[in-house]
Amino acid sequence: LLVASCGPDPFQPDIETTNFAASLGVDLANSTQTASGLWYRDATVGGGALVPNDTGTSVTVRYTGYLRNGVQFDTGTLPPFIIGQNGLVVGFDEGIRGMRVGGNRQLIIPPVLGYGSQSSGSIPANSILVFVVELLSINPRT
Repeated sequence: LLVASCGPDPFQPDIETTNFAASLGVDLANSTQTASGLWYRDATVGGGALVPNDTGTSVTVRYTGYLRNGVQFDTGTLPPFIIGQNGLVVGFDEGIRGMRVGGNRQLIIPPVLGYGSQSSGSIPANSILVFVVELLSINPRT
């Protein structure tokens, strides 16, 4: 059986029609959508150095991750990591680019840029992820 589709993947939830928990403060009207489908909104624009859009920059971030129903699934401070080396959820890596040190940003990550059709611990398959991230530092290259 072959099924052709001309629209979005019917198994992937659509961020624009998703009901998010009010506690998350999702505001798509004031967010920016990237070509990949990631949405982001700066709650605070930091005053420090800017993370470039290219890869290879080492950064340190504090984060909290939520499911769309408001359930927190993770929080912490990541050790320094290099942007673009696919060591993280793709949407998380993409969403940090363009931030300034001291800034806080909300990332709304579609499943295709998150864990996709795979379950990961307490994260069900095809989950939209909402992260609140704070850029702590851009680290010197060694």
